[in-house]
Amino acid sequence: MRFLKRGSNRHLSLTEDLATDDVPKKYVVLSHTWKHGEEVTLDEFINGTGKNKAGYNKIEFCGEQAARDGLEHFWVDTCYI
Repeated sequence: MRFLKRGSNRHLSLTEDLATDDVPKKYVVLSHTWKHGEEVTLDEFINGTGKNKAGYNKIEFCGEQAARDGLEHFWVDTCYI
């Protein structure tokens, strides 16, 4: 399982594929209504081409909320489905 991670400089990144034993004990999950053509896929996140999509704002928001809650990792369904 992979997670998104927000660094102290607000930079968003992906974790490596974590084994079950390495999954963080606490993380944020964002599940939301999708807007066709505006959600960021995993490939777009990895290669940086999804930043202009409306769905990227949702990913940034989730990372910011995770940080406010004292959490480093988060999961957004559009990046993994």
